[in-house]
Amino acid sequence: ISLFAGDITQKGYEKKRLKLIREYIPHAGGMEGPMSHRAPLGPPSAARFHRRRTSGTRDERYRSDVHTEAVQAVLARHVERKMAVPMPSKRRSLVVQTSMDAYTPPDSSSGSEEEAGPGDDMSKNHSAPPDVTGYSSDSSHSHPERHHMSNMGTIARNTQKYGNAERMETGDGVPVSSRVSAKIQQLVNTLKQPRRPPLREFFVDDFDELLEVQQPDPNQPRPEGAEMMPVRGEALGVVTNWPPSLEAALQRWGTISPKAPCLTSLDTAGKPLYVLTYGKLWSRSIKLAYNILHKLGSKQEPMVRPGDRVALVFPNNDPVAFMVAFYGCLLAEVVPVPIEVPLSRKDAGSQQIGFLLGSCGVTVALTSDACHKGLPKSATGEIPQFKGWPKLLWFVTESKHLSKPPRDWFPHIKDANNDTAYIEYKTCKTGSVLGVTVTRIALLTHCQALTQSCSYTEAETVVNVLDFKKDVGLWNGILTSVMNMMHVISVPYSLMKVNPLSWIQKVCQYKAKVACVKSRDMHWALVAHKDQKDINLSSLRMLLVADGSNPWSISSCDAFLNVFQTKGLRADVICPCASSPEALTVAIRRPVEDSSQPPGRGVLSMQGLTYGVVRVDTEERLSVLTVQDVGTAGVCGETEALPQLCQTDEIGELCVCSIATGTSYYGLTGMTKNTFEVYPVTSGGGLISDYAFVRTGLLGFIGPGGLVFITGKMDGLIMVSGRRHNADDIVATALAVEPMKFVYRGRIAVFSVTVLRDERIVVVAEQRPDSTEEDSFQWMSRVLQAIDSIHGVGVFCLALVPANTLPKTPLGGIHLSEIKQLYLEGGLHPCNVLMCPTPVSPTCPSRGRNSQFKKRAQNTPEHVLYTLLSSRGAVSSSLTCLQLHKRAERVAALLMERGGLQEGDHVALVYPPGIDLIAAFYGSLYAGCVPITVRPPHPQNISTTLPTVKMIVEVSHSACVMTTAVICKLLRSKEAMATVDIRNWPPVLDTDDLPKRKPPALYKPTNPDGLAYLDFSVSTTGMLAGVQVSSGSQSLPDAGAASSHLRRVCVCLQMTHNAVGAFCRSVKLQCELYPSREVAICLDPYCGLGFVLWCLCSVYSGHQSILIPPVELESNPALWLLAVSQLRVRDTFCSYSVMELCTKGLGLQTEALKARGLDLSRVRACVVVAEERPRMSLTYSFSKLFKDLGLHPRSVSTAFGCRVNLAICLQGTSGPDPTTVYVDMRALRHDRVRLVEKGSPHSLPLMESGKVS
Repeated sequence: ISLFAGDITQKGYEKKRLKLIREYIPHAGGMEGPMSHRAPLGPPSAARFHRRRTSGTRDERYRSDVHTEAVQAVLARHVERKMAVPMPSKRRSLVVQTSMDAYTPPDSSSGSEEEAGPGDDMSKNHSAPPDVTGYSSDSSHSHPERHHMSNMGTIARNTQKYGNAERMETGDGVPVSSRVSAKIQQLVNTLKQPRRPPLREFFVDDFDELLEVQQPDPNQPRPEGAEMMPVRGEALGVVTNWPPSLEAALQRWGTISPKAPCLTSLDTAGKPLYVLTYGKLWSRSIKLAYNILHKLGSKQEPMVRPGDRVALVFPNNDPVAFMVAFYGCLLAEVVPVPIEVPLSRKDAGSQQIGFLLGSCGVTVALTSDACHKGLPKSATGEIPQFKGWPKLLWFVTESKHLSKPPRDWFPHIKDANNDTAYIEYKTCKTGSVLGVTVTRIALLTHCQALTQSCSYTEAETVVNVLDFKKDVGLWNGILTSVMNMMHVISVPYSLMKVNPLSWIQKVCQYKAKVACVKSRDMHWALVAHKDQKDINLSSLRMLLVADGSNPWSISSCDAFLNVFQTKGLRADVICPCASSPEALTVAIRRPVEDSSQPPGRGVLSMQGLTYGVVRVDTEERLSVLTVQDVGTAGVCGETEALPQLCQTDEIGELCVCSIATGTSYYGLTGMTKNTFEVYPVTSGGGLISDYAFVRTGLLGFIGPGGLVFITGKMDGLIMVSGRRHNADDIVATALAVEPMKFVYRGRIAVFSVTVLRDERIVVVAEQRPDSTEEDSFQWMSRVLQAIDSIHGVGVFCLALVPANTLPKTPLGGIHLSEIKQLYLEGGLHPCNVLMCPTPVSPTCPSRGRNSQFKKRAQNTPEHVLYTLLSSRGAVSSSLTCLQLHKRAERVAALLMERGGLQEGDHVALVYPPGIDLIAAFYGSLYAGCVPITVRPPHPQNISTTLPTVKMIVEVSHSACVMTTAVICKLLRSKEAMATVDIRNWPPVLDTDDLPKRKPPALYKPTNPDGLAYLDFSVSTTGMLAGVQVSSGSQSLPDAGAASSHLRRVCVCLQMTHNAVGAFCRSVKLQCELYPSREVAICLDPYCGLGFVLWCLCSVYSGHQSILIPPVELESNPALWLLAVSQLRVRDTFCSYSVMELCTKGLGLQTEALKARGLDLSRVRACVVVAEERPRMSLTYSFSKLFKDLGLHPRSVSTAFGCRVNLAICLQGTSGPDPTTVYVDMRALRHDRVRLVEKGSPHSLPLMESGKVS
């Protein structure tokens, strides 16, 4: 029976039913049969996914020729290795993912088995991540539903008893007293059905140690520099003619120089559409300010008062209307909130924008006439209320729609103060939209700082390609430009898509001094410049790169300089800057006259960056990141990491202490305190300043000379097993595999999801429309290799979607948070998916077995790890975590005291299959010794089996032999002495008499590449050889004359601690082993996968291993199958010899076994462990023979391994059915594979052994 966490068991139901009606029933009712299965999941509620707008171009922020060459070199290296690890294969899921809505809420009952139908099979076959697997019926969960039911039962017992109640029966037909009320009867009927827990409880872990936090790598780089001191920015100079506020500056230029051009907008052909002069800006702003305050609402009840918030909704091709609206709000003393134009009622992120407007109390939206006409309309011609938005009054700001203000009305222009000037929206990593408030004094100070840093002067011409509604485009193109009476040429994005060179043409046409661009604009100008002549950029004194904080922008900057240096562009002109919505402009590289001094840059090791330290590397290395400085800290600023000061070679988040920053997240006091009111402290705990710092959200460090270097952003940070990875770096690597050939317009998203209590990387990309499935999976495989080689991290999910299907932002970029939400909801509808969970689960326990074992003994001392069965099927012995730990300690004390062994000595363990072998193995590890498991000599055949034992002891250079008293006596017998003289052996220790005291100290492995144990395998032919898995091949010394008279040869595998951890992790994930699982093992525990399953996996995964020695089947062939049936085991491992013994010994007893109650219907996986190709005839006979006993043929599968790799293939519990193919034996003789039809001459059937584990 498959029970899930939260399902009420039959025993639980009987207890609750009896508890409720015990005082009404004179005699308790009988017990029912087994409980039926859980009801199936409801039909999936497929989320509708609307195709978004098809506008937008490839995002070139991550283009780097150097990085592309590095990625290609990594992939070429994989090809040279001939793919030691096979390419990931595609698994098509046959199960439709079920949405959250399909689950029954916790206050309702699920159906019974009769209602389930095929739904149960669906839930069983679902290929789910390991941590969502259902637990067995004896799971020790404590769920809220159960407490809820218990409370309901208490209430029911205290309810009134109705004397006239008729005699009734419970839901199962048991007669009850007539005193039972109808409500109690209804409750009993409800408890009859197993309850379904809420979805989140399917993911609640039963044991805390299941997902332990990985211990830090002792070899990881650590910061070594001194503690940083705050870096003071350039002091703000005193200028006598600076205006007291930005409105005063507008008034000055509007009255003194009314004819001076302020802003020129362009049409899609690149021609001037409208030239806004300072006089027009001043007069139109006054007119709008008057109408906002006096023409909205009534005179007694105006809709907008000074201090209220209003939305500014203007398209990106209409900067003139936006500028008038923005300054009109400043003059009216209302707070503008610029947002994007909603194009439909279900735009990506539109609901979060509506939430921001609602929290700001916005009731009026200012827009242009053209934008108002383009908004979605209802059938009546009215603008509908967008999803999540408050009800708005749309107000058109064109002069023809406005009333002229009276002659005596004039706006009150005050000096800059701490009132809010405007609110800039910011989209967080989670998708929520926050409003960053900027005060009027901060606005003015920021404009003054930019004026000084960029050396802005009056009447300068600026070409602005950036979004003028926010960030650098707003600060330089709308605000600072007015303060300095500059002329801004605004290049719309629609023109850039048609003509990428348009901004360079405008620089040449207007002799512009400054240009504000992004690295993508520089890249596309490079692509298109070949067709353009007469380019002269000598007038440029500053090329402001807004995304200069992105490390990958350096490639575009270098390439742009190399091409256009012959066109008059100077090296000192390129000025990258770093900014954030919270801290505004953090740092900016100043244009300098002396261009002989090169800008600062550094080549950093990506491995060091993942540990948060700065390590300089060389460009010849593949896994490096080249960063450029973004200048020195902004004016009046102090930059540092928080909350504790970093060391000089440590990566941290930059913080700024300045007037010219944002002040809060509007309406969010808690988040404001964590971001805008931060007080960094020294290592001694003292404050570095009495003033609050603002977190910038930028990661980086301060280099020599106070230069700021940015390595990434907090929003793009992904923490995988304690290591930091930046989403932008992953994007750059993925695009560098085949940048232009496969990913459609570079539209790729990288984010993280939480799996196993840690972050996992998900990559989603749009593939080109003409891509084939073969191209897709080849590209995905290469991306996985590149990311693994360069970044040292695996990808959890790589999904490809059709072109133009990912959600877009209004400017054409991808909407990251919306994509993540669609991924979590199952609404992406990818056309190709590659799931690779095995290599990306480093949080699974992987350090030495000692530390893992001791933690289990401390955390779950009473949890049973091993149960040994006797030949009659009874439990002969069992071991809990604590018992095994204590026995291992005593074995370690025996080795140290009586054996006198030291760290690294080899110990031969000569034990029969059982628990003593396991205790001796871990005792050897506790003592720092290297154990070797050896099959004991057979009492009836000592003369042929004892020499093999002696050969392994000699070849392994064992310092001592540990065994039981019975085998010790056997080794000293006359027959044994006649075969091998035991006096020439190393000391033999009897572990039946262990010391009672603990060893003084337990060994802790310090080197992960140190030996954990030796794995010896004995064959009857061949030569003596050895294989070392850690660093190549290594032959063991020849046994010499000791084994020259024997035909037996032993082969040794040296297993390091790293190899053991990786091996156990692979088996755990492939077989979905968890503490609540029970696994039956009927294997010899002396070598290969049999030893790993017998001794190692239970300690690693925490599941209970039911040990069945194969030798016991000689006297009782049905022992294994009866144990599997009686203990209701779902997973079991056996060998071909065990399967053959059961097939031959039980072939005529199936009816008798069926009469004894043998039922194998619960078996989910019966895995045959071997180092040979699958014996199809034997597995087919076994499946056919026991099919009548409930064994499903598809549950029987095989594992395949060899001496070098003990488990190359292992069939997973949730994988597809094993596949059988027929090959031509004649072709196999020539090392060729030729598939033929079944029944063809010379055909040989081959069965799949599972996927690579």
